[in-house]
Amino acid sequence: MSKVTTYINDTVEEMRDKVSWPTYAELQRSSVLVLIGSLIFALVVGAMDFVFDSGLTWFYNQF
Repeated sequence: MSKVTTYINDTVEEMRDKVSWPTYAELQRSSVLVLIGSLIFALVVGAMDFVFDSGLTWFYNQF
């Protein structure tokens, strides 16, 4: 049990003292960048899906 307690105490100390946490402004900027990147990725994948669907529908209607 002593090892578990030591592990938890060391973990708490490292998270409090040694981890460099971003400021609120940095966190907001990063969140906005992730949101924009996700939207762009979703639009690209959606466009690819539309093109493939349209192309395959056209191809199968030829027969």
